[in-house]
Amino acid sequence: MKKIRFWLAAIAVLLCSVPVSAYDFEVDGIYYNITSETDLTVEVTYRNTNSYKGMVVIPEGVTYNGKTYSVTSIGGSAFYNCSGLTNITIPNSVTSIGESAFYGCSGLTSVTIGNSVTSIGGSAFYGCSGLTSIIVDENNTTYDSRDNCNAIIETGSNELVVGCKSTVIPNSVTSIGGSAFYGCSGLTSITIPNSVTSIEGSAFSGCSGLTSITIPNSVTSIGGPAFSGCSGIKELIIEDGGTPINLSSINCPLEYVYIGRDCSSQNKLFAEGNTLKTAVIGPKVTCIGNNLFSGCSGLTSVTIGDSVTSIGNYAFKGCSGLTSIAIPNSVTSIGDWAFYGCSGLTSVIIGDSVTSIEYGAFNGCSALEVLTVGAKIPPTASTLGFGLRSQQYETVKLQVPEGSKAMYQSAKEWKKFFNIEEFDPTGIADIIPDAEDKNLPIYNLQGARMTGDRENLPTGIYIQGGKKFVVK
Repeated sequence: MKKIRFWLAAIAVLLCSVPVSAYDFEVDGIYYNITSETDLTVEVTYRNTNSYKGMVVIPEGVTYNGKTYSVTSIGGSAFYNCSGLTNITIPNSVTSIGESAFYGCSGLTSVTIGNSVTSIGGSAFYGCSGLTSIIVDENNTTYDSRDNCNAIIETGSNELVVGCKSTVIPNSVTSIGGSAFYGCSGLTSITIPNSVTSIEGSAFSGCSGLTSITIPNSVTSIGGPAFSGCSGIKELIIEDGGTPINLSSINCPLEYVYIGRDCSSQNKLFAEGNTLKTAVIGPKVTCIGNNLFSGCSGLTSVTIGDSVTSIGNYAFKGCSGLTSIAIPNSVTSIGDWAFYGCSGLTSVIIGDSVTSIEYGAFNGCSALEVLTVGAKIPPTASTLGFGLRSQQYETVKLQVPEGSKAMYQSAKEWKKFFNIEEFDPTGIADIIPDAEDKNLPIYNLQGARMTGDRENLPTGIYIQGGKKFVVK
């Protein structure tokens, strides 16, 4: 009986998602349903896929059986998958556009909306990948297409609700609505102005033509999955700013990410983290949040800005592609399981301000060879603070500042290391990248990516492959 109920429910969902061919009458190739005999109103309705082609101008009124009806709405899925439709003009008599009204109209290039439309249903223009022109009558008080932006903006809230591949977002827009650009596969670039504070769920889903996205410092929240199906996005830049940003999962095959602000996420942030290769944490970031890079197995280069004070729990869990990491002097704590499963990590540099290393922070770092700690007083390390295998304490070289070896030899957890040697702390910045690191991107200590070879850089301290080096 449960199986029968399941299949009945599944069939019901399927039937609800496909428009049903039913109409009351047809005039001049347009199909209508009567919505009120009292008020003499009709809506444009669905006939079948590709029943509408070319240019369609919907009339304000239509006569049938001796009665004249006012056209007041575009029904849900009315033009569903009419890929042959190229232009649509919606008259001033229409007050509503139903859900999925123009769903899948990939050939649609131009939409003109009259002055009386007050509601637009969800996914009304989903998959209209060919749209280049959207015009809303200037006398419409609910929606507008200000500044010739080729978009539909809700006037009262300044939310962009429908965009297309030629949209230019005005700097008066404060939010990009849910599914606003959903299915705009022809969109290749977009500039989000500093007026925007939120990007809602699925806003850019299916925009497979996008290759990079820059989030301005005004944006404080991004819903999920805002960029789902953006298979071409390789670069994400979250601009520097002081206001934290709340993010949902980023479902893109990113290769490079720049994070300029503190970020928080309820889930693993980079859902396709196996593609992410380079991450730069900017100079205004104060913490690397829990799970921020969890599962980014393809990550090979991380640059951490010098304002970061804490590394959260599981922050780099499973980043097996990392071979080295340099934790700056600004960091004071390393969270539980922060580098758990970083099986390729051979070298770790911990700055001189770290005071605590939490449970299992380096558990599973089976390739670790050198651990360099800049703090003269041994940081507090909880039980299993490193989580190394017992034989690793015999093989891993622990480098500590001059004059502090004895303290490390007697400190909890640290005394497990057999091979402790001292170094001159002033030389920690003179670490030269290994030969295999020389082809990796170079960044300055502010997180900016440098151009050219190391030999052509101006005097200063730089990071390459997670290691610092000096140009004198």
